[in-house]
Amino acid sequence: MSSVTVIGAGLGGLTLARVLQRHGVRVAAYDLDAGPEARLQGGMLDMHEESGQAALRAAGLYDAFREHVLPGGEALRVVDRDGRAHLVEEDDGHGGRPEIAREVLRRLLLSSLAPGTVRWGRKLVGVRPVRGGWHELTFADGEVVVSTVLVGADGAWSRVRPLVSGAVPSYSGTALVTTRLHDVDRAHPAAAAVVGGGSLMALSAGKGILAHREPDATIEVYAALRTAEAAVRVDDLRGLLLTEFADWAPELRALVAGSDDEYVPRPISMLPTGHSWPRSPGVTLIGDAAHLMSPFAGEGANLAMQDGAELASALVAYGIGSPEAVDAAFAEYETAMVPRAAAAAGESAANLEIAFRADAPAGLIEVMTSHA
Repeated sequence: MSSVTVIGAGLGGLTLARVLQRHGVRVAAYDLDAGPEARLQGGMLDMHEESGQAALRAAGLYDAFREHVLPGGEALRVVDRDGRAHLVEEDDGHGGRPEIAREVLRRLLLSSLAPGTVRWGRKLVGVRPVRGGWHELTFADGEVVVSTVLVGADGAWSRVRPLVSGAVPSYSGTALVTTRLHDVDRAHPAAAAVVGGGSLMALSAGKGILAHREPDATIEVYAALRTAEAAVRVDDLRGLLLTEFADWAPELRALVAGSDDEYVPRPISMLPTGHSWPRSPGVTLIGDAAHLMSPFAGEGANLAMQDGAELASALVAYGIGSPEAVDAAFAEYETAMVPRAAAAAGESAANLEIAFRADAPAGLIEVMTSHA
C-alpha cells in the first residue's frame, strides 16, 4: 500500500501528517532530532486566522489549540532605544492572532499522531531518484527507504530541496542573538515590566531588542543586529551585546545583560522571493524548505502549517495510488503555494529593512497602523 514519506517533523511536517492520518492515508515522518524534547523549539507564535488557524481546523485541533493560548499574549509595545513608547496595543481577548508557545503547539500536533509516525534520530544523508517518481533515501544509521511520495519539510538547509531546485539560502544582513530570562517577575522585574504581558519591539537604526512573554514567567529575547554574519560567530556574545546596546535605556539593556540561558547566534537567511521549481515527479517541498524568509512578518510557521494542511487535502482528493495522481496533487498545491509564499516573503523582506532604518521605529509603526 502506498504511503507518504515526510522528511522533517517541524510544524509543517506534523500538520501534513496529522491531516493525512485523519483521512486514512499512511504516512511516516523522519527527523534528525533524537526525540521530541531533544532541543528547545523557540518562542511564541501568533497564529493567523487564514493560515495557521485554518490548518489547525483542518487537523481537528483548533479547540485544543485555544486551550493553550497565552492570555494577554497579543499585547504589544513598540519603543525606541530610550524606552519611550511609540505604540501600545493591549490584548482585549478579541484579537485575531492568538499567541501560543511553539513547543506547546508542536507537542499538541505530535500527540495527535498515531504511535510510531515520527521516526526520531534519522539524519538523511543521501537521496536520489530511482524510477517513476520514486526516491531512495539513505540515513546516517545505514537505513535505506524507498519513497513513492516524498515531501521535504526539512527546513532552511533542506536535503530534499536539491532534487527540485538549485536555490540556496543567503544571509539577509541581519543576525539575531537569542536568550531567555526565567522567573522574571521576581528575578528580573525591570525586564518584566518593560515587556509586559505580550511582546516588546525596541528599535533603533541598525539594531533592536525584541522580546516575548512566555508561559511560566519566562521571556524570550532576540537581540537584532544589522552586521556581518561573522560578527555573531564569537565566543563572548554577552559582551558583544553589552557593547552594542551600551547606551540604551537600562530597562532595555537588562534584557540582554541578565540572561539565565546561553546566548545563541541565529543569522537570518532567506531563499529568493518567489522561489519555485519545475514540477518534479514524486517530490515537493513545504515550509522553510520551500520559502525560507525573515521572521519580520510573522508568517513562517503559519505558512508551513498551511502548506501541510493544503498539500494533505490535495493528496486526499487525488489519491496516492499512481504517479499521475500524486503529481496532480503536487501541482495543485504548488500552484497555490508559490504566489502566496512570494507575497509573504516580499512583505517580510520589506519589513526587515524598514524595522532598522535610520528613523526607527517610525517606519515599522507606519506599516502596523496601515495594516490596522
